[in-house]
Amino acid sequence: MTDDPRNSFSVWLEAARPKTLGAGVAPVIIGGALAWSDGGFHALSVVAALVGSLLIQVGTNFANDYFDFVKGADTEDRVGPVRATAAGLVSPATMKRAMIIAFALVFVPGAYILYRGGLPFLAVGLVSIACGVLYTGGPFPLGYLGLGDVFVLIFFGPVATAGTYYLQTHTLDSDILLAGLAPGLFSVAILTVNNLRDMDGDRRAGKKTLAVRFGARFAKGEYLVALLIGGACIPIYLCLSADGHYGALAGASVLLPAIPLIHRVFTQTGAALNSALASTGKLLLLFSVLFSVGWVLS
Repeated sequence: MTDDPRNSFSVWLEAARPKTLGAGVAPVIIGGALAWSDGGFHALSVVAALVGSLLIQVGTNFANDYFDFVKGADTEDRVGPVRATAAGLVSPATMKRAMIIAFALVFVPGAYILYRGGLPFLAVGLVSIACGVLYTGGPFPLGYLGLGDVFVLIFFGPVATAGTYYLQTHTLDSDILLAGLAPGLFSVAILTVNNLRDMDGDRRAGKKTLAVRFGARFAKGEYLVALLIGGACIPIYLCLSADGHYGALAGASVLLPAIPLIHRVFTQTGAALNSALASTGKLLLLFSVLFSVGWVLS
């Protein structure tokens, strides 16, 4: 397998899986909005958190591309978007180097984050990188054990949201952590579509995602519940808890365009779910913007 220099940019862009990168952006937007509302907004901290979050996600996506190929999970029967390593567009050694570089670059914004937030953020960063590698790598990969949903919920939810908020305000409370569950649950929904689409291939490769372990009906229910709790229940609770910021309920309006999307997830299989995955990512970004703007302006 060799690199394809003719389309190198598009190859690496696709390997970064841009349609899923909203999972790294959304919690930072929400954490920034919450800090703004509390009078603690700090632009450089938000930028550092955003860059760090995206680099960790890209590094994780490169790791998935590499390790899924090595473990035989990506084959010619794959129904999802082309994986660069499996398709022969990038050699395994090159993808491994790209993974290492992406994770190493985390320490550039990480240096400022550490300066601003203190040693706890070093632990958060190191654990995030380790989980990014161990999601599909190592002897006990999280994604192969059905623990990927937990990883996504925690790190693209409360960790990223609360981390962004704390970097700016140096304070934290339970409602900030709860707010972080909303983008985390939307990210779980993205992963659920991915796992539902790849069920057959994952089963053959011994990748025991929750969809493989408990079946398609469970995965569809998980998708629906994640959207309902993340998109409606959490915003409603937060507004009631704060006795205000009711404009944030605008975030729940994303459940309207989600209705046909839910129908697709419940009725389609295989490659037909690729568009549903991308649409769920857009839904997450739309929710984060509507919730954040509504929270700040009300």
